[in-house]
Amino acid sequence: MSREFEAEARAWLAENAPADLVGTRAASEGAGVWGGSRWTFGSDAEKVWLERMAAKGWTAPAWPVEYGGGGLDVEDVETLDRLLRELQMPPPLVGFGLTMLGPTLLRFGNEQQKQTHLPRVCRGVVRWCQGYSEPDAGSDLASLQMKAVRDGDDFVVSGTKVWTSYADQSDWIFVLVRTSSEGRKQEGITFLLVDMSSPGVSVSPIRLISGKSPFCETHFDEVRVPVQNVVHEIGKGWTVAKALLEHERSMIADTFVVGDSRGEEGVEGDSLAQLATAHVGVREGRLVDGALRDEIALNEMQHRAFELTVQRGERAAKDGTAPGSMSSMYKVYGTELNQRRCDLAARILGPSAIGWEASGFSEAGVQVGRDWLRSRGNTIEGGTSEVQLNVIARQILELPS
Repeated sequence: MSREFEAEARAWLAENAPADLVGTRAASEGAGVWGGSRWTFGSDAEKVWLERMAAKGWTAPAWPVEYGGGGLDVEDVETLDRLLRELQMPPPLVGFGLTMLGPTLLRFGNEQQKQTHLPRVCRGVVRWCQGYSEPDAGSDLASLQMKAVRDGDDFVVSGTKVWTSYADQSDWIFVLVRTSSEGRKQEGITFLLVDMSSPGVSVSPIRLISGKSPFCETHFDEVRVPVQNVVHEIGKGWTVAKALLEHERSMIADTFVVGDSRGEEGVEGDSLAQLATAHVGVREGRLVDGALRDEIALNEMQHRAFELTVQRGERAAKDGTAPGSMSSMYKVYGTELNQRRCDLAARILGPSAIGWEASGFSEAGVQVGRDWLRSRGNTIEGGTSEVQLNVIARQILELPS
């Protein structure tokens, strides 16, 4: 059906894609419409684009129609992606509801949870954030201690989550809580959906060394959460948590495969070649520094190879195959590749990359310097590289412990 679908989709996009957004596909950190009750649209065109795509089911084209998706098969989803890239249209909607919670609920949620939450994700009316890490439970996530005590039809939740991306702008949060201290530390963990407007929930933003941050501390002071908000089973949340982490790691890796070699959290603006042309110099159409030419070419080749590898994984995911342990490989390589790219960009600009404000320094130099600082967190967030390498060793290479 792909040819027929392509013709229909092309005609629909020609009629419905707002002209103001054609050619504006963005690749900067946090870019896109995140939706939710606190969201402010940058233009009327963004709002129209979201409404039209949501009505079509194309904010989540592979999800079942009954949950607000488009019900498209893998081939048609890829065709739609290609048409949107041709038009350089920004995605109508982004966020953790689409990339992490949605796939998890489709696999582990009950029918009521799917019917309640997934259509609202697709329409962009609810924004989700993730409550996993705690002050004393980061890479060793199973050591989490935030407690949920059963009281009739509710759990009473108390504790603190940290590094909660965009918690100050979100409506709901999916959290891991400890409902039992018996057995192994991976046991007794429950996956819970919490309304951020519940009494007792408070948020404190965290500022990073790069000068900006999506991260927050999220505090829970005897927050009452209905037991019906448990996903899967009480005490079996570690199974759900691991599955969601696979989607998170794939999502993080995907931010570094934007078509022009700029990851969403990587160096913005000019490409490496453009930076080098402007700051190093060109003779007879070539960079004067031959070693630098080699490094830039190698980085671009590595990026392209990584992009193709992630695309194969995405195709499998659209076909219903869970990312599995391969997501750890994507996460390690993508984040470390981005750090190497940020290192190279900073070296190209030299002293120009140490400025903090544009006064006295170029805008490109300030951006490169801040991106270099931000990239230091790439190999920590979403599970450190050391943790991911252990996963790869055990579950992919099957090396002895």
